[in-house]
Amino acid sequence: MRNTFLIEDIIEIGKRRSTSRCFLGISIFFLLLSFSTLAQVQNLDEPLSKKVHPTGYIDPDNYVVGPGDSLFVLIKGLDEIAWKVNVSQEGTIYIPKVGEVNLKSLSLSEAKKKIEVSIKKFYKNVDIFVSLAEIRKIKVGLFGDVKKSSAFYLPANTRLSDLVMNSELINPTADLRNIKIVSDYNETNYYDFVSFIRKNDKTQNPFLSEGDFIYVDKGDKTYVILGSVKFPSSYNFKPNETAYDAINLAGGFLTKAKKDTLEIIRFADDNKTQISFFISSDDSKKFQLQNKDKLVVRSIPEFLLDEIVSVEGFVRFPGVYKIKDGETKLSEIIYSAGGFLPKASLSDASLFRRTLSDTTDGEYERLKNIARKDMTDDEYDYLKAKARQPLGKVVVNFRDIFEKKISKEDIVLRKNDAIFVPEKKDYINLIGQVVQPGKVPFDKKLQVKDYIALAGGFGWRAIESDVRVVRANSGEWIDEDDVEVLYPGDIIWIPEDPPPPKFWDFTKDALFIIGQVATVVTAAVAIIMSKR
Repeated sequence: MRNTFLIEDIIEIGKRRSTSRCFLGISIFFLLLSFSTLAQVQNLDEPLSKKVHPTGYIDPDNYVVGPGDSLFVLIKGLDEIAWKVNVSQEGTIYIPKVGEVNLKSLSLSEAKKKIEVSIKKFYKNVDIFVSLAEIRKIKVGLFGDVKKSSAFYLPANTRLSDLVMNSELINPTADLRNIKIVSDYNETNYYDFVSFIRKNDKTQNPFLSEGDFIYVDKGDKTYVILGSVKFPSSYNFKPNETAYDAINLAGGFLTKAKKDTLEIIRFADDNKTQISFFISSDDSKKFQLQNKDKLVVRSIPEFLLDEIVSVEGFVRFPGVYKIKDGETKLSEIIYSAGGFLPKASLSDASLFRRTLSDTTDGEYERLKNIARKDMTDDEYDYLKAKARQPLGKVVVNFRDIFEKKISKEDIVLRKNDAIFVPEKKDYINLIGQVVQPGKVPFDKKLQVKDYIALAGGFGWRAIESDVRVVRANSGEWIDEDDVEVLYPGDIIWIPEDPPPPKFWDFTKDALFIIGQVATVVTAAVAIIMSKR
């Protein structure tokens, strides 16, 4: 509308001053410039309502009634009379019998009261109900560091947040702390949208009005807040902002924050040298920040530091226990947990340390990506051994500590250690080429050959001379001849002799070889005969 008025005004001035061809030429220039500007603005026939959807209820005290709104008016008495009335361009409505009611610049609440008072002058002993039936559209412009400078028709209850939080409109580099809105009456206000997000300051999220010009500048000046605040990040700089303001914008201090020593790192006047200022949280209210400052909030050392270990499995009281890091020993925690249950297996008990499990073995990671044929025998053996090693497991002999009372084996615990005590394995596991592979009840008097016999003996393809034992607690492989004693949970492995080639495969290969030989012989005979 405003651009149309501008064009008509320029033409009218040109007519009045027809004696001045120069001025008419200037008028035509501005006319073309106006059309050029309109071409850069989004077509208003494609409303932004497809992208922007204001949410929530209308606040009657804040919503200002304007041209284009529709109101529903109901009068309840002996009969019901209802009207749907539209607000005119002059801000008035017309109610039959009542006449014209001026609602210009009134809030919805004020408009309802005025309508009710006007109706009751003509209708006695009635109840009156007034509501907003349809919301008008307003035209606003969005410019600056945005995806596309545009003018839009929007619902009249649209807030600034409905535009700013639309990822299709605003660029990531935009300065959301200094958004300028110029009203249709040429009144300019600046809004800090980040304050609305961080501090729920609703004054920084206004309703948009007809003709508003919204300009979002590109972020250039910034400061950084690091450390023990809720939302450490980089923020756009605002003039006269203090360290206290910045901390509040970042959500405030964390509980562990060291508030008596805040550090501000700043560039000196040469813009090269960095200097530091140390202030307390009380002083932060007076300390003004500058562009490119870094505000560091450090933590109280060892604040609320958890020093606990977990004990699970066959102990009397499994759970989490407090330790003194680097001092409490394994035996102390086991006694605190009530000791072992009768079925606990000390041979299989384990201690896992998180710090070790977090350590990456570069060689192991390298070997995992190499084909077996490209490895040396030593590399392949290392890969297999590492793959069998439980992640983070600490070498501890529980039997030496708790049965043999060897105090030097009593390891000192660290925070987050995990102790697991499994149930005793009262069996020997046989796998491979035996008639009945599976678990056989443990008997300390029996040897390897006895367990094989109890499992039905060797299978018909077993390699009887290559029987191995795998220790339950360490995963160590031992030849049968080197095994002096078996322990519960040990595994006896009987390997399989690879099967001979199938008869047809053998026959096929033989015929192929015979055919090749016959071909060679035939060729040789042919050569000899040709020379005679």
